[in-house]
Amino acid sequence: MEAQDAAEAVVPGVPRLRSLAEVAELVTLVSPLYVRFSAGPAADAAAGSRDHESGCVLPGLSVNPLAPEAWWDRPLEHWLARQLCQYAHLMTPHRFPWVLTGQVAGRGPDCEPLLVGTTPVASIDRSVVDEAEATYRREFRPGDDGR
Repeated sequence: MEAQDAAEAVVPGVPRLRSLAEVAELVTLVSPLYVRFSAGPAADAAAGSRDHESGCVLPGLSVNPLAPEAWWDRPLEHWLARQLCQYAHLMTPHRFPWVLTGQVAGRGPDCEPLLVGTTPVASIDRSVVDEAEATYRREFRPGDDGR
């Protein structure tokens, strides 16, 4: 897959989200939803998830939640921007963000949910990650550790 192809990657049979507003609308309609940056559902079904630092095979797919926690008092789009930006570094020519649901089977080494029984729900266009990064830079203080 070429670099440009990753940005254009889609998950067959599911909608392609092209804005944070579309992601937000989906999150308000379907719960729970998660995002994963990978080569897609078919590749994940064949390979699963592995903790790259330890080499351990994980008992589910490593994901990031799209629904905000109860304490979140800002707009949903801000939560989504932060969640997408936390893992945007995982986008490569062979990995793209996609939305899925499933059952939490445990937690990974970064305390992220590990899903089993997954169902693809949507793919996320590169333009959404770009919008998320712009929103994150505008609305947050990246790197501020409170000191």
